[in-house]
Amino acid sequence: MTTTHDAEADERNQNLLIYVNGQIVPKEEAVVSVYDSGFMLGDGMWEGLRLYNGTWAFFDEHMNRLFDSCKAVAIDIGMSRAEVFDALQKTAAANQIHTDAHARLMITRGVKIKPFQHPSLSQSGPTVVIIVEHSKPSVDVQSHGIRLASVPQVRGLPHSQDAKFNSHSKLNCVIACLQAEAAGADEALMLDPYGFVNTTNACNFFIVRRGEVWTSTGDYCMNGVTRQKVIDICKQNDIPVLEKNFSLYEAYSADEAFLTGTFGAQTPIASIDGKSIGDGGMGPVTLEIRQLYKALISH
Repeated sequence: MTTTHDAEADERNQNLLIYVNGQIVPKEEAVVSVYDSGFMLGDGMWEGLRLYNGTWAFFDEHMNRLFDSCKAVAIDIGMSRAEVFDALQKTAAANQIHTDAHARLMITRGVKIKPFQHPSLSQSGPTVVIIVEHSKPSVDVQSHGIRLASVPQVRGLPHSQDAKFNSHSKLNCVIACLQAEAAGADEALMLDPYGFVNTTNACNFFIVRRGEVWTSTGDYCMNGVTRQKVIDICKQNDIPVLEKNFSLYEAYSADEAFLTGTFGAQTPIASIDGKSIGDGGMGPVTLEIRQLYKALISH
């Protein structure tokens, strides 16, 4: 099965060193307690970051989201932004990784004293884990694109579980992914509570129609860092861009469609519900945005 996060095989990832609560340990020793709130309840937040030529791309934006999310759910990270940066640097250095890397930074509420839900049972402080892998997006996926299926599972209203949280609780998206797989697609195109096109189970979603770039309003989806960079790039380079409600009708008849995310940057969409989008690969507007994005991260 093809996914947005398919990466080229790299044997070096078999012998990684992982950051766990201040210690850098071999992969097979990188474990957390079965009493950890993240394991028991999905009670935690995470960030995915890319390392390009020694630089963590858009570090400040990722930290804004992480610290805002943790504050909103009363998780004390126990580290400053500078300390998080230092931990990322040390983990990358321990693995001799300088570029083409993906980091998964995970913060949970920590170990519980009893196996129940109430957050007050987590009394020993947060659990912090950092995985930094050698990671290049799959050339095949970037060339041939992802097949999407629209699914019944939706992203909920903010007062249910706000989709802006990059939380460990991803069951909603996992269910959507399973529904897409059952429909013979690679990943899921999820609608918002009112039936408008929203996001996929893993990434933000864009279409191109008659030279205009469209994405959802952002009210019911993860407001991705890469999503915002693409919107900014369009505005700065006279590419018409709209954040608006649109339906599957407009998505099916799009000239191009693509996903945005920290890992793959911009990934083309080959089809939606079996309907081909463009020639199935990366269209000219998407390619222009991708080139502008590459220039942005190289600065």
